[in-house]
Amino acid sequence: MTPARVSIVGGSGYAGGEVLRLLLGHPEVEVGQVTSESNAGKYVHATHPNLRQVTRLKYVPAASLEPCDALFVALPHGQAMRRMEEFAALAPRVVDLSADHRLRNPGDYVRWYQHAHEAPAWLERFVYGLPEVNREAIRGATHVSGVGCNATATILALWPLFRADLVDRSRGVIVEVKAGSSEGGASAGPSSHHPDRSHAVRSYAPVGHRHTAEVLQALNAPAPGAAGAEPVEVHMSVTSIELVRGVLATAHVFLREEHREGFDLVDLWKAYRGAYGQEPFVRLVRERQGVYRYPEPKILAGSNYADVGFDYDPNTGRVVAIAAIDNLMKGAAGTAVQCLNLMMGWDETAGLWFAGLHPV
Repeated sequence: MTPARVSIVGGSGYAGGEVLRLLLGHPEVEVGQVTSESNAGKYVHATHPNLRQVTRLKYVPAASLEPCDALFVALPHGQAMRRMEEFAALAPRVVDLSADHRLRNPGDYVRWYQHAHEAPAWLERFVYGLPEVNREAIRGATHVSGVGCNATATILALWPLFRADLVDRSRGVIVEVKAGSSEGGASAGPSSHHPDRSHAVRSYAPVGHRHTAEVLQALNAPAPGAAGAEPVEVHMSVTSIELVRGVLATAHVFLREEHREGFDLVDLWKAYRGAYGQEPFVRLVRERQGVYRYPEPKILAGSNYADVGFDYDPNTGRVVAIAAIDNLMKGAAGTAVQCLNLMMGWDETAGLWFAGLHPV
């Protein structure tokens, strides 16, 4: 069968480079073109040295893009919304990794991104691209948004609890996210300067992180058993740690009072297995002994897996939900390719087999 021709807009950044790496090994794909305005004419391995001898592709300017079967857009936030008409004319299927089409309500862009959306009519055409909560909608979609890495970890940690309507929504969600430096992208700045970034444990978004909007959107959407439930508040803090790749989200919620009597870890296992038992890229991690008893992002580098764990304090009714991911993979490129697989009707796991490394 003829492979699908897939191109990438904005391939020189970290997320675009990871999409390229995955597509080069994808059994159903031929990579068409990869754009970069500042690197046009250079080999892609000039910015992604891991791809040396893997491909002889060179960057082209976006103006040289040709029609293709599917297009990934990996531009900085704020740029895709201005050019979506142009990009959509080139391909019948588009996956936008930026934040420009993740939120359904245009007003949320003013609140969380401090600017109005420049093409709000496009928002209703995009499906939020997290397969674990939106798979069937993605299957039938022609335009799918990317996901925020911190939002992905937080949603995956909490989704089974909200799906089973176990959470006391009146008490809200508190989540602490620890994030690696690659979240900041490929462009250097004062906060990523090595003497300042190395060995840092820096609280850079104690309140108001943009990805909170995606968590609110997901957890307040109607879910089985929770239709008409009161809105839940989400209080997210994000801390930079000494890690290049990886996100660890630790979320705290309280059970509804009617569920507390007799509730134990067995009930949590039922909720999480009910949500993720058939998921190809979610692994439940809660061991009784050993080093890796709970999710840890270190061993997920380069993989599309999300490791999800939990614990329970019966004295207070508090559930601690934990998720670890590689922010550039499950939090960006890996999930984007997973979405393309669904959109095209391919094996959902195609091109995403890598299990990570240990030790690393």
